[in-house]
Amino acid sequence: MSLFRKIFGSKSKQPDEELKSDNRGKYMPEVKLPIDERFTINFKANGGKFLYCDNLDEVHQNLGLIINENKWQDEQVLILDSNLEDKFKNLNLQATKKLNQTPYFLTTCENLIANDGSILISSKQIFEKKLIELPFNFIVFATTSQLVENIGEGLRGIKAKNKKQIPTNITTIKHFNSGEDKDFLSYGSSAKNLYLLLLEDL
Repeated sequence: MSLFRKIFGSKSKQPDEELKSDNRGKYMPEVKLPIDERFTINFKANGGKFLYCDNLDEVHQNLGLIINENKWQDEQVLILDSNLEDKFKNLNLQATKKLNQTPYFLTTCENLIANDGSILISSKQIFEKKLIELPFNFIVFATTSQLVENIGEGLRGIKAKNKKQIPTNITTIKHFNSGEDKDFLSYGSSAKNLYLLLLEDL
């Protein structure tokens, strides 16, 4: 998905999802941006920090850089998912499940929502915790195959993958800047300083 490389670091602030061209007739349908580009533009507009990774080694390297940048080398990390703890065991992270003993939270997610740049999570990632109870600093590990158009598609995917028991506590994280204005749809949500480690798997 080389499109990520093309737009990584782009300063485009185009607010809509449509690519407009002066060469197209006014009656021609507008070209829709690919799902990966729309997610990246909207995610960055929300204040998220985006790190695209070709392989797991790059994921480990970038996670190490985030830890060093924030001086978290001697800090514990909140990891609620045991599988995730195994995936990053080579980094010798000081993992804990106690909320009040760590400045940052390492997690996966259900989906990445393209139309608003949000992160869809559930009880699989945060159990029954409220977002406000979790650390301010989030590091989310996700893959490009988790990109979906909208929340409805994400919810259908969760239902399809979990036919026996649908996860509870489903919510989105959209605000990655504590100073930004929120609308009524985000009432009760908590702004997070969020890093996304996105692994190419398509």
